[in-house]
Amino acid sequence: MVFAAPNDALARAEGVLDADPSPLRASVAHQVIGIWQRDWGDIRIALHHLRRARDLAARAESAEREADVLATLGVALVHAGRTQQGLAALERGVERVSGHPRARVLFRRAYARWVLGHHREALEDVRRAIPVLRQADDVIWTARALTLRATVHLALGAVDRADADFTAAETLWDTTGQEHDKADAVESRGLAAFRSGDIPAALRLLDEAEERYAKLGTPTFMLSIRRCEVLMAAGLAPEALAEADAAIAVLDRIGGQSTRKAELLLAAATAARLAGDAHTAIARADMAVRLFTGQRRPWWEAHARLVLIEARVAAGRGSGRLVADTAAVAERLASFGAPAAPEASLLAGRIALGLGWRADAERHLALAARSRRSGPPLARMTGWAAQALRARAAGSGRGVLEACRRGLDVLDAHRMTLGASELRARASAQGAELAALAQQASLESGGPRRLLVWSERWRATALSAPPTRPPADPQLQSDLTAFREIAARAEAARMDARPVPALEREQRRLEREIRARTLHMRGDAPGDGHRFDPGRLLDRLADDVRLVELAVLDGRVQVLLCGQGRVRRYEAGLLAEAEVEAEHVQAGLRRLAHPGAEARLPVVEAAGRRLEELLLGPAAAQLGDGPVVVVPPARLHRVPWALLPSLRERVVSVSPSASSWLRARETEPPPRGRHVLVRGPGLATGGAEVPHLAVRYGGAVVLEHADARVPRVLEELDGAELAHIAAHGAFRADSPLFSSLRMADGPIVVHDFERLARSPYRIILSCCDTARFASVGADELLGLVTALLPLGTAGVVACSAPVNDAAVVPLMLALHKGLDAGLSLAEALRDARSALPADALHRATGWAFTAFGAA
Repeated sequence: MVFAAPNDALARAEGVLDADPSPLRASVAHQVIGIWQRDWGDIRIALHHLRRARDLAARAESAEREADVLATLGVALVHAGRTQQGLAALERGVERVSGHPRARVLFRRAYARWVLGHHREALEDVRRAIPVLRQADDVIWTARALTLRATVHLALGAVDRADADFTAAETLWDTTGQEHDKADAVESRGLAAFRSGDIPAALRLLDEAEERYAKLGTPTFMLSIRRCEVLMAAGLAPEALAEADAAIAVLDRIGGQSTRKAELLLAAATAARLAGDAHTAIARADMAVRLFTGQRRPWWEAHARLVLIEARVAAGRGSGRLVADTAAVAERLASFGAPAAPEASLLAGRIALGLGWRADAERHLALAARSRRSGPPLARMTGWAAQALRARAAGSGRGVLEACRRGLDVLDAHRMTLGASELRARASAQGAELAALAQQASLESGGPRRLLVWSERWRATALSAPPTRPPADPQLQSDLTAFREIAARAEAARMDARPVPALEREQRRLEREIRARTLHMRGDAPGDGHRFDPGRLLDRLADDVRLVELAVLDGRVQVLLCGQGRVRRYEAGLLAEAEVEAEHVQAGLRRLAHPGAEARLPVVEAAGRRLEELLLGPAAAQLGDGPVVVVPPARLHRVPWALLPSLRERVVSVSPSASSWLRARETEPPPRGRHVLVRGPGLATGGAEVPHLAVRYGGAVVLEHADARVPRVLEELDGAELAHIAAHGAFRADSPLFSSLRMADGPIVVHDFERLARSPYRIILSCCDTARFASVGADELLGLVTALLPLGTAGVVACSAPVNDAAVVPLMLALHKGLDAGLSLAEALRDARSALPADALHRATGWAFTAFGAA
């Protein structure tokens, strides 16, 4: 009963002890309390009750009872870090009985050996136990043994064998009432999905397991460890670190299992390293190593040592000693059959290359490269990265590019299994090293055209296909509606200076629910279907149009100037300096949005000149007189390009990639195009341009006041030719897909736009911060504009800084005047800027708006 209804079993056991039971019955009761405390409470209390249960079993002179308690006690001692005592207790349990009872003890010993990382010994025990349990028709223990065997198979990388055992176990669990065991089976299937490379399914199954555990009221430390692993593979390392640290805090508070604490510390260390926090990673990994060593868990200790070395390397501590230490860890992992062994060999090879030890590097990289042919996607990526480094060390540029191409193809296929745009964007980080190696090889040997191809190969890939939309998910719709209502109530309370902590907590809960449901979606889009062709790009560029793609190699900006049938390369400044200057410009624009800040205008203009030197360098003098398309790296998304002197008076548009610009250029407007004008609440000007635009576009759909509600707005936006939205914008750096525009009934968020069958062909967002993005993955952007581009939008005008609402109105009216005359968004925006008064306030307003795409 303790694994069917744990808390009820605990209460029943305590009731038995209150009734002056016989030694045999008291032994069972103490064992149940011990199991409950071992798995969900204080391990010290567990040991007290299990020792009492063992002594009472001896008094009852029941060998079967004593063996069963010894098995439970042995597992508890292992979890408490007393490995030798635990294994000794299990050994005595095996010796005390035979047949069916002995098979149950063998299962517990197999479990303890799995915890310790003794996988082959665990397999041997569970293989001996399963036939006996089946012969005895012991459904529950057979299902447990199959689940354990599957889990051990996963640890050894045998995913197909694990799937078979999990399927067999699930069939048996369906015939029982063991609710905790059933939840554990769902959790294990989540782990199997992850090992096979299906991250959305893994997240869905782990969330389902968590719901089952919550109904039972039991802590979920193992689930946290597994979810951390999946979150890290999905590029969500900060979230994994937060989950691991929170679980450690709970474990410490209840005095829980030492083994689980060590595993959580390892998860936290890995997450901190991936999140770029090397010092936290070193601290957590060092604690994990010491705990695993004390617990005599060499399999786990080797994994923790690998993370510790990775963190030290990330902190800049490369040395010959680290090469030897990493090679030793790789050898130990290989001896255990651990899938992480190639990762360790790759690290040893990297360190050796950094020290100039070519022969050592080749030896370690050759070992790592063996994994490129088989296994899950990230293991094959490791192998191709090793192969690329080998080729670079051998001076083979062609070999580097081939290895990078093959590795990125693997990641491409994996990425398109992800339905959520956030996961696709974050997954690209796994290919950052390969993309950088290929770009460097192209720069050294292939000329600017090849560098352009590789710059495009891994740029803005999340935008190459629309995110997967759930067919009709009523729960997601319900959560989005509830989120909107709560957000609107919280905003109203803030305006009245009323406290909102309860509303904010509910809003965060709903955000977590919505995000979880979107992350569960599996990808169904095939991607681009073609590789980027520079010749096609050059053919599509008119004679006077220049496309400027900025690539970053070794921290320096490389300008690829495309036009007139060729690609030229120029070297500009340092990316880090450009980022600092861009932040200065943003601060200046914020000041200029308020009257009386005219003295700041020369400062902002000077910063614009410095930005041009850093970002365009000598290419600025080669732009010609025609339109310019700028393709910046993700980290420069906040640059107001119209402020740069060479771009100030010309038609300029921005695109996340050249491929994205080509798609936008070739996107046809919808037939019988509809114009939609939306006016949200709370604007200082009341969205004063909207009534004027309603007159200009006779017959346009105008949504304002109570009509500007999210469901109606989405219905009208779907498939529109032109949409103009005047509404307060809010950018969420912590969760960019909850960036929003305020409507009458609450915020409309990026998740809402992703449900559109086709977003408007052209869309104008006349409010602050709508062109702000979060830079994630290798070179990806998450935000409102990037959500629209894959869904059919060919052009967007949006704002990257706070602006003066009153100054926006004449800019928007002038912009629409140009559109009505047949101009593109970029052309109309250029003319609208020149039509504004020449004072600092209006000039800053014009600079803050950017045209994206090609419409």
